[in-house]
Amino acid sequence: MKLYRFRSSEFNFERFTGAISRRLVEIPHTILWNVDPAAFANRRRLSNFYMKHSGQRCFIIGNGPSLSTMDLSPLKNEVTFGLNRIYLLFNKLPFIPTFYVCINELVLDQFAEDIRKLPMPKFLNWNQKSLFDVNNDDTYFVKLSYRLKDRFGISPQRPLSGGGTVTFIAIQLAYFMGFQEVILIGLDHNFSEKGIPNTTEVRQSERDMSHFDPNYFPKGVKWQLPDLLHSEYAYSLARKAFEKDSRRIVDATVGGKCPVFDKVDFATIFHHSD
Repeated sequence: MKLYRFRSSEFNFERFTGAISRRLVEIPHTILWNVDPAAFANRRRLSNFYMKHSGQRCFIIGNGPSLSTMDLSPLKNEVTFGLNRIYLLFNKLPFIPTFYVCINELVLDQFAEDIRKLPMPKFLNWNQKSLFDVNNDDTYFVKLSYRLKDRFGISPQRPLSGGGTVTFIAIQLAYFMGFQEVILIGLDHNFSEKGIPNTTEVRQSERDMSHFDPNYFPKGVKWQLPDLLHSEYAYSLARKAFEKDSRRIVDATVGGKCPVFDKVDFATIFHHSD
C-alpha cells in the first residue's frame, strides 16, 4: 500500500499560505528551543523516560466515538496514553491515563486551564509553553519539526514530526520509552465533518459527532479539520520503525477505519494476558 501526504483535491492557496505562516511563526520557538535554559532542562528531564518501559506494552487512547461503546475498565492496570480532551471521560473511568499528550495549539490555547489541572505527566507543544509552568515537575515539552517530509523520530529531545495527528507524537514517545507493543484504541479515523484538511473552523453544530463526547468541541470552539491522508502516511512510518526494531503496533479500535495497522480484538487482548 503506497501512501501519499496530499491529494490535489485537498490542496488550495489557503492551505499553502497556512503552511508557510506556521513555519514563520515557529521561528522564535525554534530559537528558544536551542538557547533557552528551560529547553535544556526540559531535554534533561525527558531523558528520564528513555527505555523506562522497555519490553512492556501500552495503550494509546484516541478520542473517537467508538470509545463510548467500549468497556475500558480492563485498562485500569495498564500503561496508557490519553490525548487532547480525554479528561472529559475521566468521570466514567476507574483510572486516569498514565501519560497525557497534547500538541494541538487550538486545544492547548482554549483548554489550558483544564490541562494544567491534570495530575499525570503531560507532554505538550513547546510553542505553547507560555500557557504552562515550565518548572512544573509533571509538565514536559515536545518541539515540533516543520520539515517538508515527515520522519519517525526516536527521541523527543529533538524536534518530532507531527504527522497530522497527536497519535503520531504519542507513538514516538512510546518508542522512546521502550514499549515493545503499542495498542491503539479510539482511532476511529472517520470524521463526520468534511472539507480541506487543517482548515480552522468555529464549531457551528450543537453536538460533536466525531468524538466520544458530544461536548468535546462544543459550539463556538475553534478546531481544525483532520488530515487523514497525512496521518496515514505518518502511521506507515511508525509501523516500519517499530517492525524494524522487532516491535509492533496494533489497532484494537472498534470499527476503526485506519488502513495502516493490523487489527486485533480488544477483548481478546486481555483474554490472552490472563
